[in-house]
Amino acid sequence: MSPKTDLEVFIRRHLATVWLPDDLAKPFVGPFDPGLFLRADVDGELVGEVGQWGLIRPGAPARKDMIQPKAIPGKKPGAARPRSTNNARLETVATSPTFRAAWGEGRRCLIPASWYQEPNWETGRNVWWQLKRADGQPWMLAGIWNHWTDPGTGEIVPSYTMLTCNCDGHPLLGRLHKPDSKLPIDQQDKRAVVHLEPADWSTWLSGSVDQARDLIRPATAEFFDQADAIATDDLLAAVK
Repeated sequence: MSPKTDLEVFIRRHLATVWLPDDLAKPFVGPFDPGLFLRADVDGELVGEVGQWGLIRPGAPARKDMIQPKAIPGKKPGAARPRSTNNARLETVATSPTFRAAWGEGRRCLIPASWYQEPNWETGRNVWWQLKRADGQPWMLAGIWNHWTDPGTGEIVPSYTMLTCNCDGHPLLGRLHKPDSKLPIDQQDKRAVVHLEPADWSTWLSGSVDQARDLIRPATAEFFDQADAIATDDLLAAVK
């Protein structure tokens, strides 16, 4: 089934009155691409909105904050690169200049996804895992959103980011991302996005900051389709 069919049927089943944009058919959303998120409007009604995946800092001069490389004597300057704002860490979301206003003012959103991908390095190289739910349903990921005004044109630009939390020790998610060789195995600070079940959606969107914070935790391993984990285990077994 296409993402449009999967996600729209899922959303309609649980949120029958939510307004959705006409075109939800983009099969893959990468950093700074447009993607769908669900938020409450000023009247408390849910609306679907398409915005940039990568929150734009309030007052930013452009859609992307560019990081200038350090000048090294005798070397040609490298190219500037955009600052990653696709994920917001739970531990710093309340203090980060990029995220603190959206978090503190309760601009929380739900981000539907048929799957998402993360890197696994257990074989010594990057093997992308496509993380799906075991029951075949889409994820509904926890996020925050912002409306940024382009200072040059006056255009209102929606954007959003996903919350992440620590998942060290998680039997599935703890296997993802490249380990830091400088840190002990129990202090890697592996990160996970946060799935919310329908019973928690209302609290996430309209509850207090403390109530929202209590919902930020990794989904249990049983939630996940294990196909990529099994394939990686087979690769590791073959090497041994």
